[in-house]
Parts: sequence; structure tokens; C-alpha cells
Amino acid sequence: MQFEVEKRENYTLVRVRTEKLDTNNSPDLKSQLVVISGQGEKNIVLDLSLCKYCDSSGLRAVLVANRLCEDSIGACIISGLQPDVENIFRISMLHTVLLITKTVEEAEDLLKKKETLKSDVRNNDI
Repeated sequence: MQFEVEKRENYTLVRVRTEKLDTNNSPDLKSQLVVISGQGEKNIVLDLSLCKYCDSSGLRAVLVANRLCEDSIGACIISGLQPDVENIFRISMLHTVLLITKTVEEAEDLLKKKETLKSDVRNNDI
């Protein structure tokens, strides 16, 4: 299995379980992301910690995840970028539009802070 999907309390974790995210497997990742979003998930954490190579089709899959989450007023967080993959994200300027954390735990903390802020805003609006 190239992707592991785990539903957590307020997000779905998608772990890429391969060293390459490219034309051979990115269509499968995009399909999985569409299914997750179609099931009502607003927040996705995409763990790329095992991924050492990402081509343009892999970047497109990441952007699909981000668009799906934004469309549902949620968040897509990319975690665990390896140096070569991080370099591709920087060259593509994706680090300026994506939420990126070093670990899944940091992504989870970020989502919790976001939920706390949303709750605070709702309570102040009443």
C-alpha cells in the first residue's frame, strides 16, 4: 500500500508510504484525497516524511489536497518534508501558499490552535 489513511479526531492523516511521489502514484493519491473530501473531511494532514522525491505530478496532488480543504473552509497541512522535496517546494514557491510543519504532531497542534481560534471568534460574535 502506497498510502495509509487514518481518520483522527478533527482531521484525516494521509501518510505517503513510498520514497517517490510521481506520475506512477500521484493519480492514486489525488483519487484518495477526493474520496476523503467527499466523505466530508475538511482537514487533511499529508505526511511526506518517507518521500525523498516528488515530481510535478506529485506537486499537483498536494495542490489538489490544498484546494479541496480550502473549498470546504478547512486546512491542508504538509508535514515531514525531506530536504530534496522541501527544495522542490521552495523552487516552486509552494512554501508560500501551503501550511508546512516538520512533524505530524506539529500539524495536529496547529489544527487545535485553529479550532480554538474559531471557537473564540464564535463566542465573541454571540
